[in-house]
Amino acid sequence: MTHEFDLAALLDDGVRGRSGAWNFIRGFAGRWASPLESADGWSGADLAAAEKRLGLRLPAALREAYLLFGRRRDLTSNYDVLLGPAELYVDDAREALVFRHENQGAASWGILLDGLQDDDPAVFSRTDLMDKSAERWEGWLERLSLCFVEIVLSESLHADEELCDFLDADEFDVESLEGNFVRLPFPVYPIGDEENGSRWFLGQDVLLRDDAGAAIFARGRTAEDLDRARDLIPGDWLNDCR
Repeated sequence: MTHEFDLAALLDDGVRGRSGAWNFIRGFAGRWASPLESADGWSGADLAAAEKRLGLRLPAALREAYLLFGRRRDLTSNYDVLLGPAELYVDDAREALVFRHENQGAASWGILLDGLQDDDPAVFSRTDLMDKSAERWEGWLERLSLCFVEIVLSESLHADEELCDFLDADEFDVESLEGNFVRLPFPVYPIGDEENGSRWFLGQDVLLRDDAGAAIFARGRTAEDLDRARDLIPGDWLNDCR
């Protein structure tokens, strides 16, 4: 059984629900980073203190993720930032519980307050605009556990520079991507933007994300794996110094 098939099969289970999502993240961490350990999660006391401060109950999926790997910044915060329990907050309009920020503050991710009663609620994103009255919480992914799978995958694209690269893509690059790599069973997102959303692909020990045909991110398990992907998608890769 090949690694590509294993990862894809594990991801297929991971997009179906919470337990599959956590199993995928455990497996991914062990293969692409370092295995999860007991100290990698926040404590129950940390989460209880956050609930007391906020005056609300955290959804089961958020609690489970924080308890399992919430302190592993290499899995959650290489680029964008997963907030710790003490940093969680309700936005000024009191519409959503915010748990993640874009690295330069250009966007936030949150759970609508009326969805907090769900164990695995939908996740929404909001872009920071000059005109604050125009800001809206818009659909991102249909379940929080699915969002955490996406976080771990996306943050892996911003690990060590020698393992990661970026291509300002054109239609020929996308054709090479589609022709040489396997599409992973992860839904196109954000929700409702299937024609212009992000898609995930897998090759021989390399992960790739296509963002609306305009950008391709790649992460190899080794530098040699990344080079092999670059050769299959010839182009002006940002970090390719060969």
